[in-house]
Amino acid sequence: MNKLGNVSVGGTNPVRLMGIINTSPESFYKQTIVTKKQDIANLVRKTVDYGANFIDVGGMSTAPYLSTYVTEKVESKRIIEAIKIIQKVSNIPISVDTCRASVARDSLEEGVEIINDISGLKYDKKMVNVIEKYQPSLVLCAFSKKIITGNHLKQTKVSLKESLSLAKSANISSKKIVLDPAIGFFRKSGSSPFFTKINSDWFERDLLMLNNLDSIKMRQPLLVSVSNKSFIGKLLRKENPSDRLFGSIAAEAIAVINGADIIRTHNVRETKDAVLLAHKLAQKKPRKAYNTS
Repeated sequence: MNKLGNVSVGGTNPVRLMGIINTSPESFYKQTIVTKKQDIANLVRKTVDYGANFIDVGGMSTAPYLSTYVTEKVESKRIIEAIKIIQKVSNIPISVDTCRASVARDSLEEGVEIINDISGLKYDKKMVNVIEKYQPSLVLCAFSKKIITGNHLKQTKVSLKESLSLAKSANISSKKIVLDPAIGFFRKSGSSPFFTKINSDWFERDLLMLNNLDSIKMRQPLLVSVSNKSFIGKLLRKENPSDRLFGSIAAEAIAVINGADIIRTHNVRETKDAVLLAHKLAQKKPRKAYNTS
């Protein structure tokens, strides 16, 4: 049975919800940005009450189209302050959204159970050593430092297999790993270093991933994060991310029907019922087996 932190995921388990908390003022979705202690505590309590199974904390926006780079020291300081507040008001498992080894190390020292690395352990060469030492659960996102050409489903699987190999080299059990197809992080160009370059239409790539989630699982549970993302804005002509709520809920429900086991979202309260219903419908479809080794 796979676990993310102490929560069972995938297989016959309910679809889990990961609530997003951003401590970075630069983040693209302003409604989940919290920088003051009381605001963080209040959002944590609400997120838990709404039904989240995890909280994912970020200290630096990695949106490809934004220039939001901050130092590791700043990212770590933001995240550690949030971790301490979360731990005071809740026992919910904490995931830290970072691809930088020093930030991951500082977070794991505070008792964090999950590292969500959008580079799949590839951005920072020291990350594998940190992961090996602390043995956290992992969310591994599809990522490549090379320009991706050709079949995106095939190339996404190749990228994820590379990350699985890195995790294996750090002696992380496959039962502690969840995969993420990195919807929104494959672009022709960008303003940050935290995305994968492609030579085709990013919009079509995102839709392809959403429509073919089951085909890229590789016997691992799958986390999908589509909340308020650009493909929804482009499809619905909603330039402001705050106007993408209904589109987000629809995309999240579709993700569940197509194979998602965890939904990472800014909108836990609004997403919960849609995910529950979609999961019931998804049970009518054959699902791929999970790693039982």
